[in-house]
Amino acid sequence: MTEPHNGNLAVRCSGCGVHLQTENSELPGFIPEKALDREPVICQRCFRIKNYNESSSVTVDQDEFLALLSKIGDKDALVIHIVDLFDFDGSIISGLQRFVGNNPVLLAVNKTDLLPKVTNWNKIRNWVQKQAKEQGLRTVDVVLCSAKQNQGFDRLLELVGTYREDRDVYVVGGTNVGKSTLINRLIRDYSDLEQELTTSRYPGTTLDMVNIPLDDGKYIIDTPGIVYPWRFSEIVSRKDLAAIMPEKPLKPAVYQLNSGQTLFFGGMARFDFVEGDRQSFTCFISTALDIHRTKLERADDLYRDHLGELLSPPTREDAAEMAEWTRHEFRIKRGSQSDVFISGLGWIKVNGDIGALVAVHAPKGIRVQIRPSLI
Repeated sequence: MTEPHNGNLAVRCSGCGVHLQTENSELPGFIPEKALDREPVICQRCFRIKNYNESSSVTVDQDEFLALLSKIGDKDALVIHIVDLFDFDGSIISGLQRFVGNNPVLLAVNKTDLLPKVTNWNKIRNWVQKQAKEQGLRTVDVVLCSAKQNQGFDRLLELVGTYREDRDVYVVGGTNVGKSTLINRLIRDYSDLEQELTTSRYPGTTLDMVNIPLDDGKYIIDTPGIVYPWRFSEIVSRKDLAAIMPEKPLKPAVYQLNSGQTLFFGGMARFDFVEGDRQSFTCFISTALDIHRTKLERADDLYRDHLGELLSPPTREDAAEMAEWTRHEFRIKRGSQSDVFISGLGWIKVNGDIGALVAVHAPKGIRVQIRPSLI
């Protein structure tokens, strides 16, 4: 193993692809010297994620990520963009088209296992195509899949075979969308490599481009998971990730509300029905987060007095680490089928078509928007 004088090794971590170094434990790629004999050779961060399911705060810089992405446009390649169906609007890379140039984009929509079993998948697929088009993304195909249930991957691999045409395959996506799971499946099916990538629910697990050789001399190139500041998963404390990121199918919770009523989602966010006739709203939110109903006039006091207890998670201390809440007001048009979407937390479907005035309070910077109903 060649070792330059500055403590940087001419070797990459087989978990996240970053260059290994023995000097500074705060920087990406740190490996204690005594661990260099380990097989496979992985950095301390990947070792901890793999063995203790614990993460460190090293992530790839946004500008670095965009510089990496911009190289794809110069190549002749197939691009697989993985998005999270639970957080579709928050996990799609807007502007991806200008980075990938004329290369074909295959859109893999992960976490279909979270939607109710009776879902009409053709409608979901049409919805995804329409939303992607609105983001300016031209896709050659859309695959609905579940990394957890191992569903849809055979179809995805089949399409990779169809569209690859003797080219490299770039895999891009945000953090926490199931990228590593897909890559590991591609490694198993297309390559004779022994190693698998580190899979973790923590943001930014893959730090550098990882080149995985394919049997025909081409490569699967895994790009770092981009960290989006507008998603809840990037701002909550690590212990609260499990509460907001559902592991099991969502159990839609239906509430009949009169105007002047409020729903709290733990102490993470709140939804106000400000004005309109009595109607029902369906919440698609992780079951680990308690929903608490109250009167709008009492909502501010309830939050002030009961944050971290009745309204939890987060704890009061963790809430203090997050940005102050911002209020977003929306008028739902009569006759429209709309969701009020909170990035990384879920969405509230407006069931009536009689119109309403609603508001969402969430930490500043979290993306909150109205979109056409997913379900």
